[in-house]
Amino acid sequence: MTTATDGQRKKHSREWFEALIIAAILASLLRVFVVESYRIPTGSMEKTLMAGDFIFVNKFVYGAKVPFTDLSLPAVEKVSRGDIFVFRYPHDRSLNYIKRCVATSGDTLEIRNRRLFVNGTEEPLPPHGQFIGRRMPAGETDPMIFPKFSGFNKDNYGPIRIPHKGDVLRLDESTLPMYAWLIADEGHRLEMRAGEVFVDGVPATSYTVGDDYYFAMGDNRDNSLDSRFWGFVPSKDLLGRALLVYWSWNPDLSLFADPLDKLGSIRWQRSGLLVH
Repeated sequence: MTTATDGQRKKHSREWFEALIIAAILASLLRVFVVESYRIPTGSMEKTLMAGDFIFVNKFVYGAKVPFTDLSLPAVEKVSRGDIFVFRYPHDRSLNYIKRCVATSGDTLEIRNRRLFVNGTEEPLPPHGQFIGRRMPAGETDPMIFPKFSGFNKDNYGPIRIPHKGDVLRLDESTLPMYAWLIADEGHRLEMRAGEVFVDGVPATSYTVGDDYYFAMGDNRDNSLDSRFWGFVPSKDLLGRALLVYWSWNPDLSLFADPLDKLGSIRWQRSGLLVH
């Protein structure tokens, strides 16, 4: 025989279960479309962001991605120069990178003796930006730099124009190192035959860009694998803008360290810091 008390217990249990399901769904929606947590794994943004920082990232500001599709929600704001943004690494989209956007689509970027110029105007080093390596003089080439054979290096780079949707690019042997990956990533087959460029099997002397692109650099300018080395960030790879540090600790501390040492490794002063 079922009592009234048993019925009430079942009702309460069902209500708790339904509440937990709803809470889980809302949390998942928030994580996918609004705010997500990321950990800073390297020192490329030091001292703005430190390895071991845990940050919240605003995902809806640039238009959150709809899972398992190529669709995005409408953007609330466009990417601006100076934004610290998270994006999928274009050459391995299983990886997420965080850098500072230093130039947006349509900008012309140049680095002269470590000084950054955008559209001819010098952009100051971020407040916590730094150089920790050897200065490379103009004319000293770096085989790791983008694009190959450009003669650029990390401290003397460009000028180059950041591709803008609708730009018409000139195609020949001299421009292919700059644009070959972009064209292929936009879904086209690119070939060079006897000095002539073919796009999708058709001879081509120009190409119309189908997406907006950005140029990303780390604030730790001599310790950052960024756009100077691998190229442009397509707008389709944007994930969000960094908001704040909610937790930070020293990742170099051993897992087997004394508990008091682990407690001392927490960077209490960084918790709650706004990212800018």
